Amino acid sequence: MTVRVAVSGASGYAGGEVLRLLASHPEVEVGTVAAHSSAGDLLGAHQPHLRSLADRVIAPTDAASLAGHDVVVLALPHGASAAVAAELEAGGEDVLVLDCGADHRLSDPEAWSSFYGTEHAGTWPYGMPELMLRDGRRQRDVLAGARRVAVPGCNVTAVTLGLQPGVAAGVVDPHDVVAVLAVGYSGAGKAARTHLLASEGLGAAVPYAVGGAHRHVPEIEQNLRAVGAAHVGLSFTPVLVPMSRGILATTTAPLAAGADAATVRAAWHEAYADEPFVHLLPEGQWPSTASVAGANTALVQVAVDERAGRVVAVCAVDNLVKGTAGAAVQSMNVALGLPETLGLPVEGVAP
Repeated sequence: MTVRVAVSGASGYAGGEVLRLLASHPEVEVGTVAAHSSAGDLLGAHQPHLRSLADRVIAPTDAASLAGHDVVVLALPHGASAAVAAELEAGGEDVLVLDCGADHRLSDPEAWSSFYGTEHAGTWPYGMPELMLRDGRRQRDVLAGARRVAVPGCNVTAVTLGLQPGVAAGVVDPHDVVAVLAVGYSGAGKAARTHLLASEGLGAAVPYAVGGAHRHVPEIEQNLRAVGAAHVGLSFTPVLVPMSRGILATTTAPLAAGADAATVRAAWHEAYADEPFVHLLPEGQWPSTASVAGANTALVQVAVDERAGRVVAVCAVDNLVKGTAGAAVQSMNVALGLPETLGLPVEGVAP
């Protein structure tokens, strides 16, 4: 089975990472590479590390350029994906569309309008195969055969995978969830902005979107409700730190009545025992972003702070792989009936 895949947004970080993974996928042929402002350039001028694709000419992002493929990946800024997807649908294209932007992640139109300020474009099946659902299934069951997939936000992935076993098992109280994340600069995208310059960022740790303003807040809440939380109270604070890629999410919540350290660890162990990409580390070993660089792996550890009466879950992911591009390819595999792990690395790059 050969799957022909087009990637729009090919000159950006997310699009480049999608192409890096697809270039070594045994069942994929990379078709059109497309973008907006860089259309007409050679891909190698923007993604010089992609040697096998460096001589490709970047096409414009339109339905004509993206037509004729089995899969189209949209690695576009928020608000841009919906229009392109609508063009493909209007053209009668029977194609699997993977949206790496936020346009189709939220199920609540009011939450979308509140955080994004535009009209909601609709909800697509959510591209986190490991998401635990309150009916006992995993999200991969929903993704099987899907023709539209909304890839999760990178911060959302780290917080969800870190905490969801405790919510599903009822050993944490989701009314008071506090998440603080160390986030690499590639999560802010490739556009040149003063506060993202090396001269500004090196040697600095800087919080942003403080006080519940980050657009990933409603998505995290949505996921924890899907897991089984009746109500979610979330304080979410991301912090830019001087690394190019990676997220380390430390999430805490009150220990539920009757739960203890043994039941907490058992919940996490049971949740991830059979997951190929989410690994609970041995007790006493803590996740590091360096260990997941370049991999579609999420490393998780959990502990109980007895003095504070809180569960502490730590999750490390590569924001460009498991946080974005790897989730897209993993969801593509599931949707097309391919082995879920195909073409996706589990080993990180170290040192």
